[in-house]
Amino acid sequence: MKWILFIVLIALLASCISSKKNASAKQLPFSFGDKKIFSYTTAANTNYRLSYTSESVFADLNQPQETQICVFVDPAKSYQTFLGVGAAMTDASAETFYKLPKDKQSELLKSYFDKKDGIGYTIMRTNINSCDFSSDMYTYVNEGDQDLTTFDISHDKKFKIPFIKEAMNVAGKDITLFASPWSPPSWMKTNNNMLKGGKLLPAFASSWALYYTKFIKAYEAEGIPVWGITVQNEPMATQIWESCIYTAEEERDFLKNYLGPTMHKEGLSNKKIIVWDHNRDLMYQRAQTYFSDPEASKYAWGIGFHWYENWSGGESMFQNVDMVHKAFPDKNILFTEGCIEKFDASKYASWALGERYGRSMINDFNNGTVGWTDWNILLDETGGPNHVGNFCFAPVHADTKTGQLVYTNSYYYIGHFSKFVMPGAKRISSSASRSQLITTSFLNPDGSIAVIVMNQTEINTPFFIWINGKAAQVTALPHSMNTYLIK
Repeated sequence: MKWILFIVLIALLASCISSKKNASAKQLPFSFGDKKIFSYTTAANTNYRLSYTSESVFADLNQPQETQICVFVDPAKSYQTFLGVGAAMTDASAETFYKLPKDKQSELLKSYFDKKDGIGYTIMRTNINSCDFSSDMYTYVNEGDQDLTTFDISHDKKFKIPFIKEAMNVAGKDITLFASPWSPPSWMKTNNNMLKGGKLLPAFASSWALYYTKFIKAYEAEGIPVWGITVQNEPMATQIWESCIYTAEEERDFLKNYLGPTMHKEGLSNKKIIVWDHNRDLMYQRAQTYFSDPEASKYAWGIGFHWYENWSGGESMFQNVDMVHKAFPDKNILFTEGCIEKFDASKYASWALGERYGRSMINDFNNGTVGWTDWNILLDETGGPNHVGNFCFAPVHADTKTGQLVYTNSYYYIGHFSKFVMPGAKRISSSASRSQLITTSFLNPDGSIAVIVMNQTEINTPFFIWINGKAAQVTALPHSMNTYLIK
């Protein structure tokens, strides 16, 4: 009996120790202590680019007056867990990277992936088979090889895989990489063409499902962990480049009958599967179709979306993101692609580039998005290379003739999130008392708070950051993006 009591006591002690360890690993609650606000600013018509601009202290301010402009932050009201921010490591980006001098290659990697001196990207996306931002069309198997015995990623070993590895070396181990197909091989499709839409032939559904697993295992054999996949890039867009069409029902049935079971059978049940991977416009209808089917839903980690829905410079369809989040709160929402289209080098300095990113990121996070993935991480001076002439902007461009890098203000706007919000952070309540300011906030795992505020107008706006009866005064310059780090 004594021995039994002794064993029980040891077990209880071990449990207590384990509980304390787990508690210490949890997010730290917010307390004022001796915290200050450190302001970082990117602003039009200034030299501020993610620049440290001021330090403020909190003072008592119980009831703000209506004349006192405020951003109200409530750390007690927390929402989704932040996954990270990053971009796509496409063939075009990798090819451009290796045209740069070595010192500029190092500069680019540090600028994007270094947590201290760069903006600390933690998400990567890459393409399975070729996409529009590839210099050539390619797949990983020979024509007609239904058994995939010829599967070979040698094409990617020239540029894309080395590029990803170099970025991972700078970023460390905290990288979330997911992969997306633009099209199956042409012989698997109804139009016998990787381009211009077409659909997956039912006879090749099993082969195509296995294809994803072959890709994941091949990349992991190269030392590149794959966190997840999307089922299909833009499944409702018949493009002049690589594309493949699925209705919601077709994508649902491919997921539940082929892709999901095959991933499990191949020992990859821990990999995340993301559905839709297209615009906000049809997002709710697609989510309803996938997630209302228990057999399909069990394989889906969440839904991905882009921002290309009939954009005219006004308010976009952010409410659709919110509707999906509220209807299916157990599913994750990930922004998987966005860029400014119709490249024009004369507009490198356009402030509208960054402001579109800022507006989208703040609204997407406020509506339940867990992570945000830009499109090409790097492009050349033409907005390519691109094998179908679809030239676009990236946050950073390389002039391959001079070997120089051009940073657009998009890079800095994105950095206001990726540099100061840590993976594992919780979004918390944040609201502005004036319409020129839009805001979102996060409580980091170390107990610091990142309050992100964008001033969309020409109005110079001093305001208070107000938390639980205490406030500190800061300023949002005209057309600025600001991160106020409370630590």
